[in-house]
Amino acid sequence: MPALPYVLPFGVVILLLAVRPLLPLPPLAEQAVWTLTMTATLALVARPAMHFRIRNWGGSVLMGIVVFAIWIGPDLIFPGYHARWLFTNPVTGAIAATMPDSGRRDVAVLALRTLRAALFVPIAEELFWRGWLMRWIITAHFEQVPLGAWSARAFWIVAVLFAAEHGPRGDVGLAAGALYNWWMVRTRNLGDCILAHAVTNACLCGYVIAKQHWEYWL
Repeated sequence: MPALPYVLPFGVVILLLAVRPLLPLPPLAEQAVWTLTMTATLALVARPAMHFRIRNWGGSVLMGIVVFAIWIGPDLIFPGYHARWLFTNPVTGAIAATMPDSGRRDVAVLALRTLRAALFVPIAEELFWRGWLMRWIITAHFEQVPLGAWSARAFWIVAVLFAAEHGPRGDVGLAAGALYNWWMVRTRNLGDCILAHAVTNACLCGYVIAKQHWEYWL
């Protein structure tokens, strides 16, 4: 299977994030564009690579909850932890809420934003990071490498790059990347990693909305 079904959805996510400051849209329109674009990309391009057969429901849900706790833990224990210069600087970027006030009161916007985080992003990221890159680092003929094949080099390169993707939250991003990588090695199943990632993001969405911590949403 070519790399495109694994790589393109993640590229679309990055593109949508990159063009947002250049082409600002009303909150509902922005979420609608995300929903339509990602649905089309996954259905038309990524479908051959998507494997949703889950082997370990309980473990995957638990893994997702553990990563969620790690993600919010430092800021709960040490308020303002990620606002310090070490994490917020010209290299990593700054933590800032991107959801306008009008969107925070719109049920449709919140529902679509949650769908985006809890469904589209986990699928796109798991296809790219653990479905493709962890295997491609082992050999360019990645399709010959089983999912979850162990390579310390691939494991830690992907974990570090996953951390870098998350900018000022790179410390918890590194922990999350390592745990998701370990879960792929443990389960050798993309569906379990997608579920774990989806649970993490769904929990985070609930936390963002319930506690009004909008800065967790990019």
